[in-house]
Amino acid sequence: MVDIIVPTPGESITEVEIGSWLIENGSWVDQDQEIASIESEKATLEITAPASGYLEILATEGQAIGVGEVMGKIKPGEPKAGETRVKKQEKATPEKDDNADLPKSEKKTDTEPLDVIKVTPVAKKIMASHQLNVDDIVKGLKRIGKAEVEQVLNLKDTPIETGSAQPVMATERSHDRKRMSLLRRKLAERLVDVKNNTAMLTTFNELDMSAVMTLRNQYKQRFQDKHGVKLGFMSFFSLAAARALMAFPNINARIDGEDIILFNYADIGVAVQTPKGLMVPVIRDVHKKGLAEIELALANLATKARENKISLDELDGGTFSITNGGVFGSLLSTPILNPPQSAILGMHNIVERPVAIEGQVVIRPMMYVALSYDHRIVDGKDSVGFLKTIKELIESPHKLLDPLGKPDQRLLGL
Repeated sequence: MVDIIVPTPGESITEVEIGSWLIENGSWVDQDQEIASIESEKATLEITAPASGYLEILATEGQAIGVGEVMGKIKPGEPKAGETRVKKQEKATPEKDDNADLPKSEKKTDTEPLDVIKVTPVAKKIMASHQLNVDDIVKGLKRIGKAEVEQVLNLKDTPIETGSAQPVMATERSHDRKRMSLLRRKLAERLVDVKNNTAMLTTFNELDMSAVMTLRNQYKQRFQDKHGVKLGFMSFFSLAAARALMAFPNINARIDGEDIILFNYADIGVAVQTPKGLMVPVIRDVHKKGLAEIELALANLATKARENKISLDELDGGTFSITNGGVFGSLLSTPILNPPQSAILGMHNIVERPVAIEGQVVIRPMMYVALSYDHRIVDGKDSVGFLKTIKELIESPHKLLDPLGKPDQRLLGL
């Protein structure tokens, strides 16, 4: 028997939880096949089979287990006749989505084939005995279990339209209870700790996004053709924040006991929403990067975070954070600190509003921005000055070319 050992996700982590088993107990697996995932307090790690053979599961899903312990075993042998490895479908990036330009009513609704949806053996037996297929159960599910099948059977008096986009509705009142993931529990613990142990305040400002939007619309295709990544707003704000952090070092600092640690570099964490919860991967040395480098780094880290392939090193060590609630439609919010950092910048939705410019009322695309900060280390003057600097750099993006955000003075030698 070959042991499946729980690997270490990081130096400070001694215990993890079994996230999920991708293979049924007793099934044949190939060497290096993905068979499970484990969750630490910061990230999810994929587990592969150390050898080919039959899987014996020892630690169940949701079970806490120490690093270095045995979570399962592989019994060597030969696959039985008809047993083949079930491969995960590779995610393809098509050149063009045929549905992209069609109205919703005309878009194709082809059901995904059965082999890309995980169906438990128990569910398969029930489905077969009642002549049901995946389309009859529900469209778009990534895993079908006994409960989902029985839910459809409860509706047997109602005709089931194969391929219908209508969700299956519950026939009676019920509720679900599920254990919080280790990542979610750790996040909750950290958020409560921030509220209890910092003097957090928030200051606000508003930005005219006209200049950045014009620049982006003018060059977005050339930018993507050259660099292979789309030009978004986050790179502008990341670079603007890095410039502002150099001008207001207390915002780029943290408290350590009775000392203040100030950093002469800007490692900026960008909040990314994932199926497992909120993660904040860190872009290193933003103050030294250009927009393309920031966009490439952000795209890479965000993809890793959403696919549960991000490492602990890519989540640790940020000196400042940015969160963008605007992608979900948020108009205004007070972002919470990402400890042990002393501040976080919140971006929001861009909305056309009437504003007064030089005595005239005009319509401009405006965004509210918020800076939450720890008042123990950041004074109100610095917080207001920081946001004002962000405002100046975003409204005049050419200033981002200068490390100090003052190209006019530099040109004139002032």
